[in-house]
Amino acid sequence: MSKELEIMEPSVKDGLVSEPKFLTGGQALMECLVAENVNTIFGYPGGAIMPIYDALYDYTDRINHVLVRHEQGASHAAEGYARTSGKVGVCMATSGPGATNLVTGIADAIIDCTPLVAITGQVASNLLGTDAFQETDVIGITTPICKWNYQITSADEIPLILAKAFYIAMAGKPGPVLIDITKDAQVQQMTVPFAYRKIDKLPGYHPRRTPKKEQVEKAAELINSAKRPYILVGHGVLISEAMEEFREFVEKTDIPVASTLLGISAISIDHPNYMGWLGMHGMYAPNVMTDQCDVLIAIGMRFDDRVTGDASLFVKQARIVHIEIDPAEIDKIKKAEAPVVGDAKEVLKALMPLVKKNDFTAWKNEFRKLEPKEKEAVSDRDLRQEGEIKMAEVVRMVSEKTKGEACVVVDVGQHQMVTARYYQYRKHHSYIASGGLGTMGFAIPAALGAQMGAPDRQVVAFIGDGCFQMTIQELGTIAQSKLPVKLIILNNNYLGMVRQWQQLFYEKRYSFVELQNPDFIMIGKGFGIEGKKISERQDLSQAIDNMLNYDGSYLLEVVVEKEENVFPMVPAGRSVSEIRLK
Repeated sequence: MSKELEIMEPSVKDGLVSEPKFLTGGQALMECLVAENVNTIFGYPGGAIMPIYDALYDYTDRINHVLVRHEQGASHAAEGYARTSGKVGVCMATSGPGATNLVTGIADAIIDCTPLVAITGQVASNLLGTDAFQETDVIGITTPICKWNYQITSADEIPLILAKAFYIAMAGKPGPVLIDITKDAQVQQMTVPFAYRKIDKLPGYHPRRTPKKEQVEKAAELINSAKRPYILVGHGVLISEAMEEFREFVEKTDIPVASTLLGISAISIDHPNYMGWLGMHGMYAPNVMTDQCDVLIAIGMRFDDRVTGDASLFVKQARIVHIEIDPAEIDKIKKAEAPVVGDAKEVLKALMPLVKKNDFTAWKNEFRKLEPKEKEAVSDRDLRQEGEIKMAEVVRMVSEKTKGEACVVVDVGQHQMVTARYYQYRKHHSYIASGGLGTMGFAIPAALGAQMGAPDRQVVAFIGDGCFQMTIQELGTIAQSKLPVKLIILNNNYLGMVRQWQQLFYEKRYSFVELQNPDFIMIGKGFGIEGKKISERQDLSQAIDNMLNYDGSYLLEVVVEKEENVFPMVPAGRSVSEIRLK
């Protein structure tokens, strides 16, 4: 073997995972997936991956393949599955356009730290570089958006490379890995008996899970000396399943908490220390009070610009404790006085004996004093039942009827921010969104993946009318898979967030944001999904009940106020303390 990673001999767990056999490349791939306990794949067949699909035919008793309607749907569905199941999401596509259609979901996964293994077919190895039919350099295309990628040209490579792929996808900061397999490697018979060993370590790749003692001690010292400490909790706490450790840490230290957008549901909205979520459209008090804290404890978050606004002005008065598994994130945006590199769960366990029990009631009350101002200027307006239906009314009513326990999937735009604000999240892993990439079209396929990853949970997706049309074809996947996903279109006939910015910052020059929409309900019924459209407030409660109680998937379209704006809002490039209430 001569390819770059094959010089690295991994250490492994004892014992073979499956019996040694002589297999074709396609069969070997199936055995690898079974050994990794993969029971769900999202994909779309084609010429260059046909031998793998032929092998899959004999494994349908062990692997459920979900036939999406577009390869982008496969990668987003795999993301949704990974986010609710805690497992690696797997998607497959053929070469050329099939592979390139996966790219948006892969890019989404790398930014939001979602573990994926994407498998693509490729032209035969003797045709590589000849511009053969449906040949695309998917390795070159995806190198910047993958943790690792690799092109397999021999069936013998498959077991080792797949083991590395699954290890790398989950180890350290999770993310996507792409494995490209030439067609001849799929049909070749292996020259050695098949053997698969799960990888436990990989030389050259050593993500730190357990923090250094001196880093933890320095962080504890800074936390214990704080007079006005403040926690920002991010997606990393959910990824590491550190929610219980985080709750115990908060309750011992009594420090007020705000979450990032993807950190929503890391702690229950009912917790007395939870002050809301922070960022461009976040809550008023958490944004304003960042300028008042003296120590900021950032846990599993990366100081994204949608959180910080102008990063040079963000918490410039505070000393920062930054807990993060990826050392590349340390000091990248904000200088940390006490960085701690490690898995959030392990770091919180190490911190607990060192931090002092405290009472910050007076400090927390300073946050609470700001809440009536936001309620009067924003919440009361959004929830006032007069005029056209508001987005907030719909979200709050669904929240009440589901007791804040549904798994909520959102697309990107105004409805995304409204859902973050008005749904009352009481269970973990309950807000599934495209965060860093902001991918329109995310919600329908992500919702079907989330439902398959958490079959016992009620999955409700809130989607804008513009986003809905980007992956509308995946209604067919939901129907064919017989999934009970509930889809809610908040329809204002606009690309709402873009229109809001054009209104506020471009003198109402509404440039190509108004939509002439189709009959969504008729389209849904064409796919076999029941649905209803409403535009009157008196019909809303019953319509939501009918949707939630329906035995199967359901599409509810709610016509909402056409030019409603989402506040609070931090103007781009400004300090978070300059947040606008109107």
